This record gives sequence, C-alpha cells and structure tokens, in this order.
Amino acid sequence: MAAPAPNRLSPADTKTRILDAAETLFVSGGFESMSMRQITSAAAVNLAAVNYHFGSKDALIHAVLARQLDPLNEQRLAMLDTFEAALGDKLTCEHVLVALFLPAVRIFRSDVPFADRYLHFLGRSYTDPSPVVRDFINTHYIQILGRFFSAFQRTLPDLHRHDLGFRLNFAMGALSSILAAGNTQRVIREFTQDSGDNEALILSRLASLMVAALKAPLPGPDQTNLFDAIVNLPGVAAVGATSAGTAKLALSEVSSA
Repeated sequence: MAAPAPNRLSPADTKTRILDAAETLFVSGGFESMSMRQITSAAAVNLAAVNYHFGSKDALIHAVLARQLDPLNEQRLAMLDTFEAALGDKLTCEHVLVALFLPAVRIFRSDVPFADRYLHFLGRSYTDPSPVVRDFINTHYIQILGRFFSAFQRTLPDLHRHDLGFRLNFAMGALSSILAAGNTQRVIREFTQDSGDNEALILSRLASLMVAALKAPLPGPDQTNLFDAIVNLPGVAAVGATSAGTAKLALSEVSSA
C-alpha cells in the first residue's frame, strides 16, 4: 500500500509562515540583523518560496509592516473621525491622543495572533534606523500622519507648527524606544504601578505625560538665565571643558591638514 502523500502547505499558508518568521526576527533584532537564511530557516521554506511571494527582503519587510500597521491606522482614523464628528471644535488633544493610542492598546489586549508582542513590534517599527523601514512608514502613512498632525494643530493653536512637530517627535520617540526594549507587560505594570491594565488607566497615565510635553510653556529669559547660572557655577563650568577643548582642537588640526 502506497504511503500517504505528505501534507503540503497552501500558497496562503506558506506566505503567512514567511511573514510570521520575518516579523519575529524583525521584532527581536531589527531589519538589518535579519537575513534571508534566517527567515527561510524559521519559516521552514526555501529561498525560492520567499522570492516567489515577495521578491526581495525589502518587499518582505514592507509586507510585514503593512500587515500590522494598516489595520491599526484604519482604526486610528475611524476613532479620530468619530471624535471630530461628535465634538467639532470641542475636540481636545486628549481626544486625539486616545485615537492615536487606544487602538494599539486594544490590539495588545486582544486574542489576535502575536498580540502579546504587538506593542514591542510597534516600538521596533518606529525606532528601526533602516531607511527601508523609515522611508516606508514616512511615505505609506503620510496621509494618516498629516491627519493627526492637523488635529493636534487645531487642539493646540498656540503652538507653532515647528515646535509642535518637535514635541511630538520627542514624546513619540521616547515612548517608542521604551516599547522597542521589549517586555511590555513589565513596562505596563511599572507604568500603572500594578494598579491594573484597564484602558482608562493606561490611557490616563500615558496622556498625563504626553499632554505635559505638548502643553508645557516655552522657557522664558528667566529660565534661560537660571540654567546659565547653574552651568557656570564654580567647579561645574570646568568639568569636561578641557576634554571638549582638546577635541575641538584636534578636529581643527585635522581639517586644516
């Protein structure tokens, strides 16, 4: 009697396994550290299968990003649309922050595949230094970024556009770096001080930091003078001054050589 034929994966199953393997490697080490050999080994497929479904490593990581970020950003926009329609000019930056963060928190707390590492994935995606990742996010989601930036502008009219952009980049960059470090369950426990992980608690604590960063007044002359006095205190002004001066001298000598 002939042995039964081995089960073969459908093309859709093969594609999913490749995406899952690439995502796992991306989360753990970033785009530049993952190789096609690692991907094929983790997915238990050959290189021809990866090339057939994606064509290149760049196209594969784009598919990995789109698979997770497209649904997230659709939910973000839907929530922002709901707030804008219901509130009009009463929209606040807290509403915009909820629309930005709540969909990610809900995915993280859901039962979808790999939900437990979803925030880690987001942190890695938004901090990975590879131009392949950066350029994809900045171009593929440019309209969504624009919608949220415009919403923040409307709710924070006193902030200059450049200053708002700097504050958002700084605050989001800090948050993404924390998430990229992994162990998001521990981060949330520390963040909420073991008070639970319900949506309102997470969002209220997160918003308290973000709103402070966005609404803090710019320093005036008095504050600048205060810090000028601090850095010029006896003993403080000399710390590092010699090494800094030596470094500047060395650079000057190199450039003039």
